[in-house]
Amino acid sequence: MREAAFVKQNKNKWLRFESVLDNTTQISPKELSDLYIEVTDHLSYAQTFYPQSQTLAYLNTIASKAHHKIYKTKKEKRNRLLSFWLKEFPTEFYYYQKELLIAFLIAALFTAIGAYSAATEGAFVRSILGDTYVNMTLENIANGDPMAVYKQMGEADMFLGITINNIRVALLCFVFGVLFGIGTLFILMQNFIMLGSFQYFFYEKGLLWESARTIWIHGVIEISVIIIAGAAGLVIGKSILFPKTYTRLTSFVRGTKAGLKIVISTIPFFIIAGFLEGFVTRHTEMPDWLAIFIITASVILICYYYIFYPIRLHKTTHQ
Repeated sequence: MREAAFVKQNKNKWLRFESVLDNTTQISPKELSDLYIEVTDHLSYAQTFYPQSQTLAYLNTIASKAHHKIYKTKKEKRNRLLSFWLKEFPTEFYYYQKELLIAFLIAALFTAIGAYSAATEGAFVRSILGDTYVNMTLENIANGDPMAVYKQMGEADMFLGITINNIRVALLCFVFGVLFGIGTLFILMQNFIMLGSFQYFFYEKGLLWESARTIWIHGVIEISVIIIAGAAGLVIGKSILFPKTYTRLTSFVRGTKAGLKIVISTIPFFIIAGFLEGFVTRHTEMPDWLAIFIITASVILICYYYIFYPIRLHKTTHQ
């Protein structure tokens, strides 16, 4: 590409980046990061094809200025973690709403497949949930306590075991994204076919409401953050398949960092879900209104933090 064409194609990006460095333009952290990466890529390109040019000198100047501004010695804020969950992550997650929607639709599809398979194939539930679990649940139903499984372990043991297992599933969703996103789809398929067959099993026994009011006390947050972890895996897969203007390696690194932030954001929610399952779900005698309140509050919490709050922050940043 001729130098003049290269300058004409990218001039507006460079000027925008320079205005941000001069504090005359406010943009989101993600857009700033994208611009910085593009400018450094353009600098490398100019070093190769336009050595000794004014373009190279200009790009070197603004890249150096950016590097100094970003990496100059500074004290880390004491509230760094709090800032991550309250501002940094939600601001960036706005750009991954599409992956979240896709992960949700995939989860809904596999849940429906699980329920349909359980309804049309008598042995399907046992093949998915296992004979031991099904026989135990049938015995609990006969004894008048269908949800007794949540009372078998001690509160603390169940809390720790469930929380660790859920975080493990989230990490699998994330890590398997390196298989072009297909690995993430496989983990989602396993979990949500199981969910669909599980709920149909109780529906078939006439216990859909009894199971739903109990299971979804912790299940709203637990299932939601598995979907969110699935979105993290899709972010990695997308970064590999569709690198856009970046090299595939650069795109992969950026996607991995973004996906890891998404997974880290889910940890507090997995802890909440584990606490609810270990200490609250076992109280199957609680009134319906209390169970509905907990379920509704969980839905509002997840939807606000991962959907509405990022949108609000984005609008505030770009006003």
